[in-house]
Amino acid sequence: MSEVSAGPPPGRRAVLDWLLGSSALGALLAIVYPVYHYVFPPPAPKGRGKGAVLAARAEQVPPGSGLVFPLGSKPAILIHTPDGKWRAFSARCTHLSCTVRYRQDLGLIWCPCHDGRFDLTGKNVAGPPPRPLPEHTVVLKGEEVYVAEAEVG
Repeated sequence: MSEVSAGPPPGRRAVLDWLLGSSALGALLAIVYPVYHYVFPPPAPKGRGKGAVLAARAEQVPPGSGLVFPLGSKPAILIHTPDGKWRAFSARCTHLSCTVRYRQDLGLIWCPCHDGRFDLTGKNVAGPPPRPLPEHTVVLKGEEVYVAEAEVG
């Protein structure tokens, strides 16, 4: 009878070469993948008319104050300006997505992470934020204040 031999088992050097090659390939992919997605970002979904959500009752947000509330899965901020206008914006800072707040003492929208500041029109006026806050639509129905996410694209 003849035995079928599979040959000698792989040596330590072959196993180490395989592990080193696999590690190098993994490191290369860990660098190339994010760079590829930075250079070629996935297409942004087209905005659809989204329903308005009840942000607050008018008495909850007196003139010169603000309120952070959920708009879908993202935070939004409702501002009742000192002159009586209602404004709503994304509550994610355009710098690093920290949640912004209304600062009554400063009369502006403030990001606590890096002292970013936005005026009451959402325009970036100080600190590192590179862009204004995206604005949302405010609808008053009696004493209820509704906010709808603005359409994108």
